[in-house]
Amino acid sequence: MDWFIIVIIAAVVILLFSCLKVVPQGTEYVIEFLGKYRATWGAGLHFLIPFFERIAKRITLKEQVLDSPPQPVITKDNVTMQIDTVVYFRIFDAKLYAYGAVNPISALENLTATTLRNLVGELELDGTLTSRDTINGKMTAILDDATDQWGIKVGRVELKNIIPPAEIQNAMEKQMKAERDRRESILQAEGHKAAAITRAEGEKQAMILAAEGERDARIARAEGEAKAIYLAKKAEADGLRALREAGADGAVLELKKYEALVQLANGRASKIIVPTDVVNTAKNNALFSEITGIGDVTAPAPAPAPAPKKPDPCCDK
Repeated sequence: MDWFIIVIIAAVVILLFSCLKVVPQGTEYVIEFLGKYRATWGAGLHFLIPFFERIAKRITLKEQVLDSPPQPVITKDNVTMQIDTVVYFRIFDAKLYAYGAVNPISALENLTATTLRNLVGELELDGTLTSRDTINGKMTAILDDATDQWGIKVGRVELKNIIPPAEIQNAMEKQMKAERDRRESILQAEGHKAAAITRAEGEKQAMILAAEGERDARIARAEGEAKAIYLAKKAEADGLRALREAGADGAVLELKKYEALVQLANGRASKIIVPTDVVNTAKNNALFSEITGIGDVTAPAPAPAPAPKKPDPCCDK
């Protein structure tokens, strides 16, 4: 009898311990009492009434990923493409998730497929390829609004792959190649144009600089020659002024003119044209010198000494 009581007590203890439930973090348990929803357990230690309560559903609150397989989608211009989507969602209400739909994940997958077909059916091929962000945003808004009654929060939808038919891919590749060739030709033409303009600008600048250099050289030479002429005239004027201050008469000035004429000749085969008044002046000066003897600097030759007389032998005796 004692053993029987011990066994019963042990069974009760084991049953009580088995009714202690620990809910891990990020998870919720939906509890039913006699088949009716009673509570939602969060993370922590809970006690389950044996035989009356049961755990109806264990639900994770972490964000989940629904990767849908590729499915055919027809565009507005009747092009069939294969598109697969990725849906990021999480459960925010365990009760709605447990009782809102029989299979919420399958419902979300089918809703994603139908929504994608509706959106892509309104776009043409080029619009579908270039409107990923627009499609993602519209699908996120539609799915999030539709799944609220299932306790699901859709955070983001991404189009994973868009695979057009093989012939469309070939045409797109040819179009892209032609576009790249066109861009290459344009870039080459622009490069040649820029090079020609640069060369022309360089030649223009070189010619301008050469002309400016020649102009500056001519100006410098002209200024040098003008300065030389000025200095020569100034020296001549200074010489004449010095002669005038020294009291030189007309004869000295005439002699200076003759010296200047001799320097002009300087032993070279030169023709000197003497003005008439200069010739007349020279003649008058020569005649005056011969008459007066002024200017004759040549001394007269001395008279010869008389020869000694030799003795005559016949008469001197």
